[in-house]
Amino acid sequence: MSFFRNQFANVVEWEEFREDMIFYKWKNREIKKGSKLIIRPGQDAIFLNNGSMEGAFQEDGEYDIESQIIPFLSTLKGFKFGFNSGMRVEVLFVNTKEFTVKWGTKNAINIPAVGLPGGMPIRANGTFQFKVNDYIALIDKIAGIKNQYLVEDVKIRITSVLDQLLMKWIVTEGKDMFNLQANAFEIAKGIREDLDSQMVESGLTITGFQIMSFSYPKEVQDMINKNASHGMVGNIDKYQQISMIDSMASGKNSGGGTASDMAGMMMGMNMANQMMEKMNKQNQNQEQTPNQQPAPEVAQNQEKKRPNFCPNCGAKTGEGNFCSNCGHKLV
Repeated sequence: MSFFRNQFANVVEWEEFREDMIFYKWKNREIKKGSKLIIRPGQDAIFLNNGSMEGAFQEDGEYDIESQIIPFLSTLKGFKFGFNSGMRVEVLFVNTKEFTVKWGTKNAINIPAVGLPGGMPIRANGTFQFKVNDYIALIDKIAGIKNQYLVEDVKIRITSVLDQLLMKWIVTEGKDMFNLQANAFEIAKGIREDLDSQMVESGLTITGFQIMSFSYPKEVQDMINKNASHGMVGNIDKYQQISMIDSMASGKNSGGGTASDMAGMMMGMNMANQMMEKMNKQNQNQEQTPNQQPAPEVAQNQEKKRPNFCPNCGAKTGEGNFCSNCGHKLV
């Protein structure tokens, strides 16, 4: 009598599927005659015997274990129909998709900065991608002792070494805040390679690593903004004008409408005075401009200067163009 006679068939499938689960282990259950294996899209099914991989099935679909799976698992001891003992096997379902994870620095990273002996503290954030690429390594390092493995487990492992790798590649490629953003691609590339070399032993590969931004801590950013605003003002007059305009625009002038009107009148008077000063300076510049050409009448009079004495009769000339004594034309 066959062992499988009168046994209830079962379904081997990923019963607790989650998008953030990397693998799930179906274990400690006796596979019976008539059992089915269900592989959904994005999943692979690996049959394990005593912790070793006996076969991997990667095409999604529904399989009859007796006719479609057993022939490929001939190495499983005792797992042959007609044998008088059952066989308990483990089936490891692996999520084959590429996972995307957000990351951020756990602590501020001090980069070299002029005037700051301890360095400038910055933070960074971005994303990284990974997927399973080596089933044997995955079984040996992780699946052999765990029934399931989550994306959060990988994230914890990655972020535990990420700050050190960021420091390494920032010092190598960054040097200062401006170069950090410009060299973000090269920094990310170096970090990805280092992370991949650490994760490959667990059967995982880092397929991508991106740095979205670098930033200062809030207190440092506030100081930078304050210094930048002072630098933009340049002088006290401009500062007063900008402050007055901002105050009026926001309606924060104290003292009610009268104070606001008075401030507006003062600002208008100041602006008018500035315009008058500008016009006066322009006029002075025009008067002081060298090589100016005189008007035509002035130039003609300068060329024909009136004599002090009449050349005809010798009488002293006056203001007219003709001699008052003899009527001779003077100019």
